[in-house]
Amino acid sequence: MNHSRSERKVQRLTRSGGPTAFVVHIRSDFKIFIMHPASLSIETLLKSCQVRRQRRSGPGGQHRNKVETGIFIEHTPSGIRAEATEGRSQAKNQERAVFRLRIQLALEHRRKFEELDPSVTPSELWKSRIKGGQIKVNSEHTDFPTLLAEALDVLAFYGWEPREAKESLGCSATQLVKLLKKEPRAFACLNRNRTLLGLSALR
Repeated sequence: MNHSRSERKVQRLTRSGGPTAFVVHIRSDFKIFIMHPASLSIETLLKSCQVRRQRRSGPGGQHRNKVETGIFIEHTPSGIRAEATEGRSQAKNQERAVFRLRIQLALEHRRKFEELDPSVTPSELWKSRIKGGQIKVNSEHTDFPTLLAEALDVLAFYGWEPREAKESLGCSATQLVKLLKKEPRAFACLNRNRTLLGLSALR
């Protein structure tokens, strides 16, 4: 199979990742589309994670070191981790830790070239978030990690060039960059990979 110059570079950058074990969708035309782990339901995602609860310091006095609310989560296939220890509620800390894990997965895990199927991009969720040519989502919304992962995967597919990725995602390059800037580490990821490909950094 022949690939463009940018596609060949993307393959070299994305084939070095660790092992993956994620949900596979088989379409009617037998193409395989592997879902990004950040887009899985929380229930499904947690099935491939190890969750540890740890005793954290209480507010003081006799309750110090007796509050077991800290949540530490590791996504077993990738080794990506997240935690939340700041709250007094274990349930709230778990909610925060899961969201942070999904963000980390969106940032760190790139699907391989052969795992992507551009014909199913953009996703229905992505399309539902395009309003008047703008991507409407708050960085704290539960949909944000899924959208971030999709944006980064498509950018990687197109050699980290927003001007090429925009056609596949149905938005402007400016809107795509604005989405990434809502999570500064995502924007840094874009520029880091552009530098590796000999492209100029975006502002």
